[in-house]
Amino acid sequence: MTKRYAVILAAGQGTRMKSKLYKVLHPVAGQPMVQHVIDQINTVQLDKVVTVVGFGADKVIEHIGDASEFVTQEEQLGTGHAVLQAEDLLKDKDGTTIVVCGDTPLITSDTYKALFDHHEKSGAKATVLTAKAPNPSGYGRVIRNESNEVERIVEQKDAGDEELLVDEINTGTYCFDNQALFTALQNVSNDNAQGEYYLPDVIEILRKRSKKVGAFLTPEFEETLGVNDRVALAQAEKIMKNRINEKHMRNGVAIIDPDNTYIHPDVIIEQDVVIHPGTIIKGSTTIKTNSEIGPHSEISNCYIGEETVIKQSVANDSKIGDRVKIGPFAHVRPESHVGNEAKIGNFVEIKKTVLGDKSKISHLSYIGDAQVGSNVNVGCGTITVNYDGKNKYLTTIEDDAFIGCNSNLIAPVTVGKGSYIAAGSTITKDVPEDSLSIARARQTNKEGYATKLKNKQKD
Repeated sequence: MTKRYAVILAAGQGTRMKSKLYKVLHPVAGQPMVQHVIDQINTVQLDKVVTVVGFGADKVIEHIGDASEFVTQEEQLGTGHAVLQAEDLLKDKDGTTIVVCGDTPLITSDTYKALFDHHEKSGAKATVLTAKAPNPSGYGRVIRNESNEVERIVEQKDAGDEELLVDEINTGTYCFDNQALFTALQNVSNDNAQGEYYLPDVIEILRKRSKKVGAFLTPEFEETLGVNDRVALAQAEKIMKNRINEKHMRNGVAIIDPDNTYIHPDVIIEQDVVIHPGTIIKGSTTIKTNSEIGPHSEISNCYIGEETVIKQSVANDSKIGDRVKIGPFAHVRPESHVGNEAKIGNFVEIKKTVLGDKSKISHLSYIGDAQVGSNVNVGCGTITVNYDGKNKYLTTIEDDAFIGCNSNLIAPVTVGKGSYIAAGSTITKDVPEDSLSIARARQTNKEGYATKLKNKQKD
């Protein structure tokens, strides 16, 4: 089997992005552009991936990590010069090398596979991924000869009038015979309008040596979009969003308004889930069948069980069970575990909390750093006072307890199984099982005193 390699061009700082963030780290659908490229191209079973980064691109290296080896292009002298930086790692190897740009996040694994297969079956020394552009301005033009073979690629700034009329464009993605690539790169010149070493010049060099050069025309132009500024970034975001949403809808997910629903690529959603408008689902989230999310909810890195309903709420880095009701306007913060058939209601915030099966926190409460058992009722306005200004402490509420409204539980404290906390209590000591705890001042009524106050205010 032919060995396969990849060179990912990620050295450009992207001045047109007008950002301190390296261009290829700008996110599309929640993932850096270069991560999309790596995820898709790795499905082709590569033997080695080399990413070309620019000087000071430590964050790019940190993000990609072990998924690639790295070489540095310290001066930005063109795409040909960039690929040449990988020479020491690849030049002596036999096989096929694909060269892709780190700012083309929309190219799919199917296209990469088709390009490799077309190249290797054709016996070409180089194969260009091309597309028909509705408006080819700014792109390199693919110039074919009388036999309809690729003769050369002409950059926009170097193209003549007739060449500018050509609508078949170079997408910046190529397959090469690896040794032919690095041999030809030695002869690439920078005698052009930009004074740069263009990778497409390799095509013309190979043709002059009577080597076969092919092209693989992708039918989806939008897939080849290169992101060079914020406008193109927004276009890529929209295309990726539509692609992801369509995939889920075809798998049986009801997305009520796809134009206003944002789902990241790693999200798993089972059939018969309903997603309402304004919903954002991020990270490695899984949503099980028959659940209902939104409207206007944000879910990140959560597991959500079957038949769970989350309305106008936020949930992060947590596990939520089956038949749970959350919201509206609730906040499930990280490291929480919500049991089956539990309820987290209006304006309730939980953080690093285990909430047992069938327990309810229905309104206006903060439950943080807590272990709450099953069948517990937490009354309106309850607070676990978990922080003393330096450390955080655990509150434990055992099964079947009832916490009255407007209660403060001063951690560390345990409320025993089946106990009742009277409304308005501030609990500072453990409460035994099946007890009633009252921790508030005794009510005193002074009859007629209100009349005295009113008369005094008149004087």
